[in-house]
Amino acid sequence: MATDILMPALSPTMKTGTLARWLKKEGDTVAPGDVIAEIETDKATMEMEAVEEGILGRIFVPEGTADIAVNTPIAVMVEPGETVPEKPVTESGAPIKTLQEAEKEKNAQLSQTAPSTKAVENQLGHGEGQTTKGERLFISPLARRLAAEHGVAVEQIRGTGPKGRILRRDVEASLPVARPAEAPVTPVTADAAQEVQRTPHSTMRKVIARRLTESKTQVPHFYVSMDIELDALLALRSQLNEALADEGVRVSVNDMMIKAVALALRKVPQLNVQFTETALLQFPEIDIAMAVSVPDGLITPIIRNADRKSLRDISREAKELVGRARAGKLKPEEFQGGTFSISNMGMFGVRDFAAIINPPQAAILAIGAGEKRPVVRGEALEIATVMTMTLSVDHRAIDGALGAQWLKVLRDIVQNPFSLVV
Repeated sequence: MATDILMPALSPTMKTGTLARWLKKEGDTVAPGDVIAEIETDKATMEMEAVEEGILGRIFVPEGTADIAVNTPIAVMVEPGETVPEKPVTESGAPIKTLQEAEKEKNAQLSQTAPSTKAVENQLGHGEGQTTKGERLFISPLARRLAAEHGVAVEQIRGTGPKGRILRRDVEASLPVARPAEAPVTPVTADAAQEVQRTPHSTMRKVIARRLTESKTQVPHFYVSMDIELDALLALRSQLNEALADEGVRVSVNDMMIKAVALALRKVPQLNVQFTETALLQFPEIDIAMAVSVPDGLITPIIRNADRKSLRDISREAKELVGRARAGKLKPEEFQGGTFSISNMGMFGVRDFAAIINPPQAAILAIGAGEKRPVVRGEALEIATVMTMTLSVDHRAIDGALGAQWLKVLRDIVQNPFSLVV
């Protein structure tokens, strides 16, 4: 019996996906567990496995197609000798529509049902008219003209003039708030247009744009920065790497910062939270999401229970996750969730920066480069390796004093780093 292959939901938040590549072609025999396609989600490119045996009868969605809704038929599986259907066999099978096509249809329907300006003008042709209920309607000529210009149905306006007469102020009060005018677009000449390279947005880039815009517009950020001396931590790192050399383990500063952040969250658990409209959620587990740059954007693989893991384990796990993140091979559970994020751009020589909170988390730590700086010790001026860290916090969940307290605890751990190994 023919069976449709549907676009899978590879994460709880996935609504659409891109069919990046077919790994089987029409007519190929497929066994359960065979990888038949690669699906690009909002976070990674993931493999899609067959759940039944049969023959890949027909492909409905060519590779490279974007914005395919979850549960849309993308192919059909048939048994040997069975006739291959021309269309999806499920009752709900319908022509495949992308998200953009659905929006266009919706807008077209709205434009057909919206009243025209001319119709409104005809309806408001006199200072006195009738409502749909046959009631007498009073409106001033200026208000009538203003309503016609903006396509406003006057029956929905409550007049504040004598005997309920609709005045100019009543029409103006019913108008939607105007958006700021967009900056004029400079025309592109034919020669310049030929030089412009246009790269369609990947699914990941679209999601990054949407989520970070939501974060900066809906989450009230505030920032706390602090300079932290690294010399003791760097000395401990050298000793650890020398001791672990035979195991092939090399602990990085970032590995040590993951552990330090986790221990600071254990001491100040009020930062290991998320804000919701009804309650503040505080988590017993400390799961650190680390920002990793990938070709299409950014992804945040997670070190689970980082406060309970050794530096050796964190180092191995982080290297494995970063490698698979850049290869697009992360599993959903390896990058979804997390209770706190860190973003490290110190390897690029960045002195300091402020990171954008990754919703629904309530905080993210931006780590800058360690560099030699003058510091005052008593009455003497000395040289130390100093790193600037900036904590970005959701002010709905965490207050400024609490953020400063946590950063001070983190500084104490980093500057006295033996708690990282005991």
